[in-house]
Amino acid sequence: MAADPAFVFGDKWNAALTFERFVEDAEQNVGLWEGVYRTVSIPGWAREELHELGTDLRILILAEDWCGDAANSVPVLAKLGAAAENVDVRILKRDENPDVMDRYLTNGTRSIPIAILLDSQFNELGHWGPRPNELQRWVMENKDTLSKEERYPLVRRWYAKDKGESTLREMLDIL
Repeated sequence: MAADPAFVFGDKWNAALTFERFVEDAEQNVGLWEGVYRTVSIPGWAREELHELGTDLRILILAEDWCGDAANSVPVLAKLGAAAENVDVRILKRDENPDVMDRYLTNGTRSIPIAILLDSQFNELGHWGPRPNELQRWVMENKDTLSKEERYPLVRRWYAKDKGESTLREMLDIL
């Protein structure tokens, strides 16, 4: 869906949760959310690219605690926000914000996470999600041959091996 310049992201930003609060309120996958955040390391190249931009950025993320893809990607973006002085990250619960979610459907579905990049005035610069491109291609190619239960351990292994690199590169490519 084309970006609606009249959409007010500032109001959504102000209602969104910090990563810490989101995890504190989480009921599912808490160990995974905390573990990914604790173990991920933001590479120097990512911090340098953000510093070179010379502008403040906001990343507004649609997620839910039950989502395995979110639990593997959102902590990476939260750690990026903690590591870069010019980046702030907030999370909106997808199910409580259908007006935002419906702007970023993936093949007609409410797939998450969706990370929306905003400038300091809450203008949209672009968005990313719900998975790194390579993994999304693999999931789409295998969704009819592997059950969700069979796919998930393979997806989790992919995320563990990738260590957030693809998510970071694709997010920074948007800028």
